[in-house]
Amino acid sequence: MPTVDIDPDELRELTGAEEKGDEELKDDLFGLGLEFEGRTEDGAFELEFAPDRLDRLSVEGVARSLRYHYGDARGVHVPSTNSADWTIKVDESVPDERPYVTGAVIRDVDLDEESLDSLIQLQEKLHATMGRKRAKGAIGIHDLTMLKGSPATEGNPTIEYVGVEPEEDTFVPLDSDQEMTPADVLEEHPTGQTYADLVGDYERYPAIYDDLGLFSFPPVINGRRTEVSTDSHALFVEMTGTDQWTIDKMLNIVCYALAARGATIEDVAVEYPDSESANADSNGSRTQSGGREIVRPDLSTKTKTVAHDRIETILGIDLDPDEVIDLAERSGLEATKAENEDGNLVYEVTIPPYRVDVLHPLDVIDDLGRAYGFNDLEPTYPDVGTVGGRHERSRLERATRTQLVGLGFEDLLNFHMINETENFERLEIEPGADAYGAGEPTTIKEVYSEDYTMLRTWVMPSLLMVLERNTHRSYPQHLSEIGFTARLDESENTGVFENRHVGAVLASHDAGYEDAKARLQALCRQFDVDLETPPTDHPTFIDGRTAAVVIDGEEVGVIGEVHPKVLVEHDLEVPVAAFEFDLQALQ
Repeated sequence: MPTVDIDPDELRELTGAEEKGDEELKDDLFGLGLEFEGRTEDGAFELEFAPDRLDRLSVEGVARSLRYHYGDARGVHVPSTNSADWTIKVDESVPDERPYVTGAVIRDVDLDEESLDSLIQLQEKLHATMGRKRAKGAIGIHDLTMLKGSPATEGNPTIEYVGVEPEEDTFVPLDSDQEMTPADVLEEHPTGQTYADLVGDYERYPAIYDDLGLFSFPPVINGRRTEVSTDSHALFVEMTGTDQWTIDKMLNIVCYALAARGATIEDVAVEYPDSESANADSNGSRTQSGGREIVRPDLSTKTKTVAHDRIETILGIDLDPDEVIDLAERSGLEATKAENEDGNLVYEVTIPPYRVDVLHPLDVIDDLGRAYGFNDLEPTYPDVGTVGGRHERSRLERATRTQLVGLGFEDLLNFHMINETENFERLEIEPGADAYGAGEPTTIKEVYSEDYTMLRTWVMPSLLMVLERNTHRSYPQHLSEIGFTARLDESENTGVFENRHVGAVLASHDAGYEDAKARLQALCRQFDVDLETPPTDHPTFIDGRTAAVVIDGEEVGVIGEVHPKVLVEHDLEVPVAAFEFDLQALQ
């Protein structure tokens, strides 16, 4: 889980709760879902937080939540913005892989060492989480006084987001004192080396210019000329990425954090070269001749409709409508009473611009429950006439897992989601091929991360990924997993066949087919099923060292020695023997 470092004294100052001691503050933070993990060397709280609440990645965001928790702030607050004086012009040469940009001007900034450190931490935490290590969104924060905008037709100063050749221009990057081309940065600068894989394959690199020249090389590094310090009183914030929604929400979180310090926000106009270059649902946009303009930051609110009876059912308490409205306001939301088409009481709940986690009415109900106090909810028995017990499938799963551990395997629990490259390509199989684990994948329509685009069709890719990440550890490594898999199947009501697979790998200098078969035989004996292993072919395994797993006369899996191509692909230098089969075959 992500952690954030928060100075308790600064937190008390921003919340106006100077009288609260550290222990009381920890209890209040725990009530918000922020767990105390210890202290840093400087005495700051290390807080673990739910990764969906990205607005709490800074002391300003945590303080805002506490003020709502204490009742010192209520409802939705949207900072006012001044009209745009600056324009970001997007050139047609911008790489197609990173076409989107957003920005804001922040004035009246009063930065000391603490607030500057908080801003830097927020930037890096957003990079690591919502920005997907800068791959999906990257933030550049600049001293506005060091920028000189090119004159625009309307008289506003303009900066340009363009694409440049790797050796086309030079600038002095942060933490350096010499002129470097973008290509030099990727090869020689420590930060450039860290993020070189993000843009290294581009024909043209992203770059941002003012009238004086290149000052930002997103998503890698900013220029030294515009470096922010405690002497900076006006900032230019720019963000580039692969998705307009993502960088707009990241920008909102940064703007709210700076506004909490008393800064004022000024709009920035973003001019795209044509109407297809910006998301069709971008707010505040207008089409111009030869292009499209959007005004950022987008501080518009959203609404969710939540039924009163559903709130009471989920929380298990009776609430007066005025109580619901009060709880919403103490959560940083706003609620107004309404009726749905059936005449039932519902609430139109307003969501503030910095909340990226409210996707469903249940998210609103969770906020209401926290404002009420989960510890204040009375435990009740479910209104059902049955006694709970372990499902038969769960019993089988537990028994199988116990036997695998007894056979020397370390039990794993991996993510059910994966991507096509890991599931198919790196294991030398094709989707839909006639091979175990090669079913047609169940893909995600609107992916949030390129790492997770589908549900895995078998567990072997997950096991090999674990081996790949643990090459620094000693061998042998014997790993197993009983995990969820899915593939498309038109005969199912849902169109998807869901299953549980048993998978195991043995990695050591002498691992072989016989080792894997011996353990598989021992496992089958414990469940009193007949095992046969007739020879077969499978692209993931070595020809002549591969067999089908046939249990009680039905082919349910595969066993063999992993092919050298697959081992090399996963940077494994020892042999790996493995087997995988359908869990229900042991029933």
